[in-house]
Amino acid sequence: MIDRHPCVYVLASGRHGTLYIGVTSNLIGRLQQHRAGTFAGFTSRYRVHRLVHYEVADTMDVAIRREKQLKAWHRDWKAALIERDNPLWEDVSPSLGLPPFPSS
Repeated sequence: MIDRHPCVYVLASGRHGTLYIGVTSNLIGRLQQHRAGTFAGFTSRYRVHRLVHYEVADTMDVAIRREKQLKAWHRDWKAALIERDNPLWEDVSPSLGLPPFPSS
């Protein structure tokens, strides 16, 4: 199941909004933490909770390297990556069995 594999993920506050790129081995658990505001920080402060892109990796090392690569990209490249599979920047967490994050 996807929730226990290394992956890099991109959260957004909305279409072309603030982005957050992270890495985890438990995507569903991490999304629940972001949504609940478990940890005070960037995603809570800027309301960045919608999962707009994720990539599963074979190992955590690969996921971490990809996270660093994406963080170094220009914003336009990140937007193009998201829009390749998610042109409207919709919350894709329902595909993982979570309810969509409510708008506003």
